[in-house]
Amino acid sequence: MRLEIKNGEKVVLITFDTQGNKFTSNYERNLFFRGLYGWKQIICKDKKYCYRREGLLDQIPHVKISDSVFLVEMENIKKIMDYFNEWHKKVRVEMLEMIINEKKWKEILKKENRINIDMR
Repeated sequence: MRLEIKNGEKVVLITFDTQGNKFTSNYERNLFFRGLYGWKQIICKDKKYCYRREGLLDQIPHVKISDSVFLVEMENIKKIMDYFNEWHKKVRVEMLEMIINEKKWKEILKKENRINIDMR
């Protein structure tokens, strides 16, 4: 889902770190990531069936900066906070409120080849 940022609009930079030793299994850790990013389910029965299972970020406009860093609009922060609160014992999260400068933002996007974000 594409994030549309207006010049001077507040956004939130979110970064998180999973604490691997606090998860009871790889399965539990995968539940966290699948719940956040979604996943592709493949079922092999006579034929191969592929299904896209949505995660939270499939429903929220965002920009993925790196594996554990993304930007969301301020209006969607409650949904994100609710999700991370469910995992607070196993995942550390930090959120930084920012105001985007349109010119600087476009420079960053060009450098990263991410021109698919509308500035309105």
